[in-house]
Amino acid sequence: MPARPPHIVAIGGSTTPMAASERALRMAAEAAAEAGAEVTFVTGRSLLIPIYDTESSERPVETLALVDALRAADGVIIASPGYHGALSGMVKNALDYAEDLRYDERPYLEGRAVGLIAVAHGWQTAVGTLNQLRTVVHALRGWPTPLGVAINDAAGLIGSDAESSDAALVRQLRTMGQQVVDFATSVGGGRG
Repeated sequence: MPARPPHIVAIGGSTTPMAASERALRMAAEAAAEAGAEVTFVTGRSLLIPIYDTESSERPVETLALVDALRAADGVIIASPGYHGALSGMVKNALDYAEDLRYDERPYLEGRAVGLIAVAHGWQTAVGTLNQLRTVVHALRGWPTPLGVAINDAAGLIGSDAESSDAALVRQLRTMGQQVVDFATSVGGGRG
């Protein structure tokens, strides 16, 4: 029996529908889907979940869905806007829920490739946010892909879709999405 397609969870964006970070996330996820992955999105207002509470095991439906998606993931793609020199609190809070996987057979993000995208209104915050995302993913035992993508939204590189975006940026996003699938396929092998 053939292995199931890799399951990739795409997390990110902001409360603004189809903000630049979500558009970038979707471009990378599209490449992952074209490479044969099944993609689940947890974006935008779906990330307006309660602050991770270490003192409580009660979880609303929205957070259970996020944790279950991460548990089933073979790979993850994360896109965060850069706010005031750092990753979005909304995205960081979502990643904090990976703590609920600590006693799983594959704890946290262990054994999963994680593609990272940071979008900010300036290169300094975009690169700083990308570095923070890498640090968080390392702490969660994930494997950041070799290519991470920092985007200066002020430069007008990302449009409403791939056709209206900078071609070099689109290639980077697609390459990173492909890297997540390649790693998930080689590490996951016949899991399923």
